[in-house]
Amino acid sequence: MRSSDIRSTFLGFFGERDHRVVPSSSLIPSDPTLLLANAGMNQFKPCFLGETVPEHPRAMSVQKCARTSDIENVGRTTRHATFFEMLGNFSFGDYFKAEAISWAWELFTRHYNLDRDRLWVTVYLDDDEAEQLWRGVGVPSERIQRLGMEDNYWSMGMPGPCGPSSELHYDRGPSFGRDGGPAVDGERYQELWNLVFMQNLRGEGTGKGDYPVVGTLPHRNIDTGLGLDRLAAILQDVETVCETDLLAPGFRLVQEMSGREYPGRDGGDTSTSIRIVAEHARSVAFLIADGVLPSRDGRGYVLRRLMRRTILHARRLGIDGPVLAALTGTVVGNLGEAWPELTRESELIRRVVTAEEDGFERTLRQGSRILETAIGRATSPLSGRTAFDLHDTYGFPIDLTLDAARSAGLTVDEDAFAALLDEQRRQAHRASRDRKGEAAARRDLYRRIGAEYGLTEFVGYETTTTETRLVALLDDTGTVQSAREGDQVEVILTRSPFYAEAGGQVGDTGTLRTSDGGVLQVVDTRRGLDGLHVHTVRVTEGEVRPGAEAEATVDADRRAATARSHSATHVLHAMLRRVLGDHAAQRGSRVEPGRLRFDFAHFSALGRAELDTVQTLVNDYLLDDPGVRVWEAGRAEAEAAGAVALFGEKYGDRVRIVDIGDASRELCGGTHVGHGSQAGPVHIVGESSIGTGLRRVEALTGADALRHHDHRRALLTELAALLDVHPDQAPDRLRRRLETLAQTRRELESLRRDRLDEHARRLAAAAEPVPGGWLVARVVDSPDDLRALATRVPAHRPGDGAVVLGAETGGRAL
Repeated sequence: MRSSDIRSTFLGFFGERDHRVVPSSSLIPSDPTLLLANAGMNQFKPCFLGETVPEHPRAMSVQKCARTSDIENVGRTTRHATFFEMLGNFSFGDYFKAEAISWAWELFTRHYNLDRDRLWVTVYLDDDEAEQLWRGVGVPSERIQRLGMEDNYWSMGMPGPCGPSSELHYDRGPSFGRDGGPAVDGERYQELWNLVFMQNLRGEGTGKGDYPVVGTLPHRNIDTGLGLDRLAAILQDVETVCETDLLAPGFRLVQEMSGREYPGRDGGDTSTSIRIVAEHARSVAFLIADGVLPSRDGRGYVLRRLMRRTILHARRLGIDGPVLAALTGTVVGNLGEAWPELTRESELIRRVVTAEEDGFERTLRQGSRILETAIGRATSPLSGRTAFDLHDTYGFPIDLTLDAARSAGLTVDEDAFAALLDEQRRQAHRASRDRKGEAAARRDLYRRIGAEYGLTEFVGYETTTTETRLVALLDDTGTVQSAREGDQVEVILTRSPFYAEAGGQVGDTGTLRTSDGGVLQVVDTRRGLDGLHVHTVRVTEGEVRPGAEAEATVDADRRAATARSHSATHVLHAMLRRVLGDHAAQRGSRVEPGRLRFDFAHFSALGRAELDTVQTLVNDYLLDDPGVRVWEAGRAEAEAAGAVALFGEKYGDRVRIVDIGDASRELCGGTHVGHGSQAGPVHIVGESSIGTGLRRVEALTGADALRHHDHRRALLTELAALLDVHPDQAPDRLRRRLETLAQTRRELESLRRDRLDEHARRLAAAAEPVPGGWLVARVVDSPDDLRALATRVPAHRPGDGAVVLGAETGGRAL
């Protein structure tokens, strides 16, 4: 069964059981606690946490996932991959264990036709109900094993929903490992499908399987994950997940480029490298298509590491030339129909991998020179610090360091290297854990407030003023019962006209006036949770308490200036793509009153002519006063209508679309002008690089753009006055003045050189004979020319000699 059939069978099966398809989220998750989307349930966390109510209680998805925690196992085991597709079915307070178990068994045995005698099940230690249900569908008790919390109990990695899980495993046979079931050998008895019965609440804990279960959920949920790659390997009867039709074109290409056979005849090294190169190329293509670009940290570092591992293993196979562009091209060709973003971003993928491969070649050359110097000075072993610095500072792989040292008859202090690397990782993990812990605690507080008082009713699209009520005040420690003049706190309102920062647009500011005389200055608005607005305020008058009625007023002028910038950003995006190509898609933005910052994918600096062209197109289009239309639709309808989904944003089933004339149609929750002409003028003030394949344009809008023009005009007027010409003639007059000045400087420099030569000639003539040659030793009165003068003397005195000159300046000897 081909992978496309596996997907369609899964979706068809659960579609018949009233599940709604939810599109895969991006690999770049909206959840700030995650680096990359690593499970099908990631995008449903708000539903499981009670932050949002799903439109339908049953869902199914094919989710793109990336995990690098087991990167060293890729290619060495049969089941590990850094990218995979997770098939999942979900229930939000609807069906539970009985349905999840019976449907999983039915799908596996009747639709995928897996041999039921080779299917094993694991359940949590005390989950008698799950075992009885599995026995009820036909699994014999001897093929049901009970495992502990680390294996068969699931949580989100923080306080919140959790529950026992049950896993379906497939016995691949004695050639894959030991007898005895999943509890004995996970390689032979391969886990395919994990069914999570989300029914409890967990407390704080220090690690996986080490936390208390503190309560039960009011609604029980189902979250399942079925790995497409693993199931495909079994249904297609191949040994590893790297050999399925999902990777087959790249797998064949690696063999052709290297001239190596698979499986290899060298004890497995060739086979392992072929699998790694083919598997990593798929991950690279998907990450770039979803907006990840190589960098020194975060998800960009994950991408860079995958590309460099691919290149190094290709070299081990004897492929010395470029490899990434061809390999990712096979991924696009093979999976582009199932995942259209691959085809849409194919040019971006090609450019990114080509630039990165070129850059890595330079890194290897630089690192090799540094390593050669270190080896030349070293006695065995080469220090672990040297190996670590090469790895950390220059990105030079430890494998190459080991190879070079071995060729020079040296060893490397690998223990010291490992200790330094481990300490760096521990520090990063501690910092990340602390940040995530603080963020999780704050979100938990917001969650409790939302559960008690409800989410914020946002009315800011319709009005900038509304009556509301303060439901909670918060400081750094938690909720508080009052705030006095001078205090800065967070406020939760029942109803708010303040736009919360999202989609690159800054949050609104303004004032809150309570019925009992309190005045609060709103200095920022952001989202604590989806649908819960958090207002950062400074109390300027009186004392305020929760429960107070208030009038909320947005700073309307600031909102209008921000709306101009947001509409201008959409048109700028459209015109950049028109001038540069569709690859110049948004990769981040910042929309502020009177100014904008727009990041996009491109691989070379924009010249002045290109920037002028873009700026003219933007302003001409806005001057034509295109209509601005805001409408809502289902996600699929919006995509079919050509709406552009922006980088890094999260969208629900219903989306808000903003049309600006016929040039721009984007999914957007921000505020906009009513007509295009209200957004201009736009003046581009700068363009720069912010990373590999990333450019940034900054621009001013509206009154700020006009003030910028006024300032430039004032400067030109002042310059013309200094040159005593009309402003139109100032550039030409200044150019002539500069040419005259340059000529005068050249003449003065020539005179200075003549003077120095004459002085050097006199000094040379006065040289004293000394044993072996001559000597010039003088105190001169030219401190600024001391070095130039000294170097000229030998030209006027043949033979061996020495020149020693000194000068005094400001009481110091030179």
